[in-house]
Amino acid sequence: MNAPTETPQTDLAYQKAILHSVSRTFALTIPLLPPAIEKVVGNTYLLCRIVDTIEDAAELTPETKRHLSKLFLEAVLGKIAVDAFVTPCLDALKLYPNFDELDLIAHTPTVLRILHTCSEHDQTAVSRCVSVMSEGMSLFHGKQTQTGLKNLQEFEDYCYVVAGVVGELLTNIFRHYSPAFSKNIAGHENLAIAFGQALQMTNILKDSPQDQARGVSWKPANLTQLDLLHIAYQKLHDAMTYILLLPKAEIGMRRFCLLAFGLAVLTLNQIAARESSHQMTDVRLSRKVVWLFYGFTKIAAAHDALIKTFFYLGSTPLRNVLTAKARI
Repeated sequence: MNAPTETPQTDLAYQKAILHSVSRTFALTIPLLPPAIEKVVGNTYLLCRIVDTIEDAAELTPETKRHLSKLFLEAVLGKIAVDAFVTPCLDALKLYPNFDELDLIAHTPTVLRILHTCSEHDQTAVSRCVSVMSEGMSLFHGKQTQTGLKNLQEFEDYCYVVAGVVGELLTNIFRHYSPAFSKNIAGHENLAIAFGQALQMTNILKDSPQDQARGVSWKPANLTQLDLLHIAYQKLHDAMTYILLLPKAEIGMRRFCLLAFGLAVLTLNQIAARESSHQMTDVRLSRKVVWLFYGFTKIAAAHDALIKTFFYLGSTPLRNVLTAKARI
């Protein structure tokens, strides 16, 4: 029997299917984008997920992670054959428990074929993002300790290479697609970094109990949980400002950013509640809450006042914890 023929349609069908398997949240947000940029943003997420899979593999030594990250970047940049990355990576990850992520790595050739159908501008932007993330994360492979990162600067640097650079990528793609946004964001590019960092800081705080259980921490050793909640709150405020710079006519881009932003706000509220109760319970938004907020974005995305009101009211539990702790 002949192997199935690879076509742009079958490649895109795989991208859509695996996106649902490896990220429930981004499978929800990415289709909100205009079709002209949905493909490249989805493709970028999958490439970044491969980098994250190498990072998350607890059984790999820092040296092995650095080697595989280097091979992956060289494959993305076309310096080596894709199989020269896929084969040793799958061999190193033979005990890795997430079969969907292993399947994604096995289909790296498919993901890269899709990338090569994107515009030259988008390919350049994606290559830069993957380069910064892959090389940057390699610098942190040896810093996974129970003590945590050295200080706030190192923490923000980590959040930049993991997520801030993705904010820059989105901005690059958005402004190329929308001249109005390009005009609005001029001089405010740092908000793009803050947008990505806010989401990553939320994830780090959310996952800190699980990280602690496996003997690692991505939090700065010299700051308290309260300090980090306050910093994350400030980053979310910047993220809101970033969203408000997106033209109201670009409803898809606004909903994409608003949904990720809103879920981060609601998650931080749960983290703050966990902090005030002194319990190390898992934080997870229910499917009902996610879909309710998804529906809310249909209305709120076109109205600045609703976005501001949500952030003010939605973050009230978090602000109350921050205020109460500050008084002690």
